[in-house]
Amino acid sequence: MPTNPDREPSDRADPAPKFPTRLSLDDARTRIVELAAARPTSLESIAIECSLGRVLAQDVRAPFDVPGFANSAMDGYAVRHADLDASESTRLHLLGVTLAGGQAAPAAVAGGCVRITTGARLPEGADTIVIKEDTTVDGNWIHVAAGARAGANVRAAGEDYRAGDLALSRGATLTPARIGALASFGMREIAVARKPRAVLLTTGDELVAPGQPLGAGQIHDSNRYSLGGLLEQAGVDLVRHERLRDEPDSLRAALARASGDAEMIMTSGGVSAGEADYLPGLLAQIGEVHFWKVRIKPGLPFLCGSIGRTFVFALPGNPVSGIATFLALVKPGIDAMIGRGESPPRLRARLAWAIHKHHDRTELLRATIECDASGVLHATPLPKQGSGMLAGVADASVLVRIPEAAGVYGEGFVVEILPLPTALG
Repeated sequence: MPTNPDREPSDRADPAPKFPTRLSLDDARTRIVELAAARPTSLESIAIECSLGRVLAQDVRAPFDVPGFANSAMDGYAVRHADLDASESTRLHLLGVTLAGGQAAPAAVAGGCVRITTGARLPEGADTIVIKEDTTVDGNWIHVAAGARAGANVRAAGEDYRAGDLALSRGATLTPARIGALASFGMREIAVARKPRAVLLTTGDELVAPGQPLGAGQIHDSNRYSLGGLLEQAGVDLVRHERLRDEPDSLRAALARASGDAEMIMTSGGVSAGEADYLPGLLAQIGEVHFWKVRIKPGLPFLCGSIGRTFVFALPGNPVSGIATFLALVKPGIDAMIGRGESPPRLRARLAWAIHKHHDRTELLRATIECDASGVLHATPLPKQGSGMLAGVADASVLVRIPEAAGVYGEGFVVEILPLPTALG
């Protein structure tokens, strides 16, 4: 971490940079996505019950019609609509009963009906289901109320999927409903993108593991848990975590170890311009720096680089800066590596009050969100916005993106919002 973990790096220009620096947020994200897409992870086949949240590595087409036969959507009676009187009740003879998964039902003949349960195959000759609530029973005679619509409550064969339909596209994230669709096709396994392996390094002489006593000037290492949780929620296999002192040889050795064990290294701290910020120089020596510093607040000293084929994302040590840069920059890179083809929807809201902005960097403010009676979202920035203040991000539901230009962004100004991850991802 920087010598003073609460300070924001200077906005002054960097002298004679050897690599791109001070990129805009959009340019930085575009570069990361392009680099990551060129290094996709391999594929693996897994059981569908283990596939929640994983990314499909192949298109999936329906192998047959789903459902494979016309069936009832309700409990009731299968009838021929031509037998029903449109103006008064109709008396039909009960021919038999058919249950879901049971034996074939008797055919529906003129003047007759078949008792049917939800999901049962439509009897031959029937074209309409009358729900039980619209009938009365008199022994083996069923009285059907007037007004039944032709074809009511019948699920046609193939109405969900026709054989050959593209059901799911490569790059789709597997949700519970999508896994259900795979199961409806009789699939037991599916090809998915393998999770990228990552090593997380948290750096700083001041860091102490939770549960250990604090010495003078020390803090507990919260980034190991917030950033580690974000990695796992994003679909990464967190191989291990190392807590390191601000010592160049130790950092160099840890980077070398991690580059041999993972496709991705994520570091926290030691990436700014202080006396103990060794990572930019070390990475330039043993690997490649793609760019350093992004015009965002919090998170200016973010660095993207590589050691061989292993990505390196060096995040600021301030807790909120780390979370913000992960969501704005690292997460899109992970999505590109695993081929996630669905981007989250771009959400917008109106500022609940005016923001007076005095710098020329994109600002990511922690905020809560509410929807008014007319369906308009309103974002209320929280009072605790310091980059080292976890309370602000712990209480927030979104990050509000304020444009780069300094100025006053008035109440009602429309801003882009980035939802913060929930316990369910």
